[in-house]
Amino acid sequence: MRTLFALLLCLCGAAASARAGCVESAPQVAPSLSPETRRDFEARLARAREEFARGTDAERFIWLGRRTAYLGRYREAVGIFTEGLKKFPADARLYRHRGHRLITLRCFDAAVKDLERAAALVRGRPDEVEPDGLPNARGVPTSTLQSNVWYHLGLARYLKGDFRRALAAYREAEKVSTNPDMLVSTTHWLYMTLRRLGREREAAATLAAVGDGLDVIENGDYYRLVKLYQGKLKPTELLGEDVKAPDTVGGATVGYGVGNWFLYNGRRELAEQLFRRVTAGSQWASFGYIAAEAELEAKRPRR
Repeated sequence: MRTLFALLLCLCGAAASARAGCVESAPQVAPSLSPETRRDFEARLARAREEFARGTDAERFIWLGRRTAYLGRYREAVGIFTEGLKKFPADARLYRHRGHRLITLRCFDAAVKDLERAAALVRGRPDEVEPDGLPNARGVPTSTLQSNVWYHLGLARYLKGDFRRALAAYREAEKVSTNPDMLVSTTHWLYMTLRRLGREREAAATLAAVGDGLDVIENGDYYRLVKLYQGKLKPTELLGEDVKAPDTVGGATVGYGVGNWFLYNGRRELAEQLFRRVTAGSQWASFGYIAAEAELEAKRPRR
């Protein structure tokens, strides 16, 4: 069994391996956590460290990295996944999780590379449910390894403004979106990508699979946005309290989604107002925030 000293040396080495290229220069903002939540996350991380001390298989690297990231220590988490990949270079899960946190750190090129590698490793293999690090109220996992690989690959490409290649990834994610939560989240990003490509008829066709009354557990904000795209909700109905609450993940998600809807419908000024509202909030690590930030920084055209 490793001593605590040896464990700390391992973790320091993992963190050091992250200090290269984009990760070294990437901004990093820790999440705002309540004292109770922080204590819970710290306790879970301590247990992950204890497990890691008993043996360093791929599963232990994954959970140590995930628990580290939940506390906002994203560079350290990337370093842990990197150390894991030195020992387990064919484990798609490590590439998937490192790719996710490279997105968090705005290292989009590196994220694409990792997630493309993960996609190559899972291609042709049976899918598997991905355990939740932060279980929902029902304790029911709502995603799989392959859905997460393709979803995050699509997102990384989308954030780079590479909408055509993002579309290819989201089409793959669509194939493995086998429950309502996966369906609405994939449909949301797929629809937005198609609209940014100017493929309005194809975008409208993607909405047909999302009916009313779906039993969505986690992704209610995405479901509401899809209903906006379907014409079943108005922007004002979605914004309401969300636009006043940019410090919530939901506020960032809805703020970016509605802002993007304004953008590809030719109302750029309203879109940028919403993007600025989202980035004035505290949800720095949320995908809505990252996407709004990318829009404001790039000012890229709609096609």
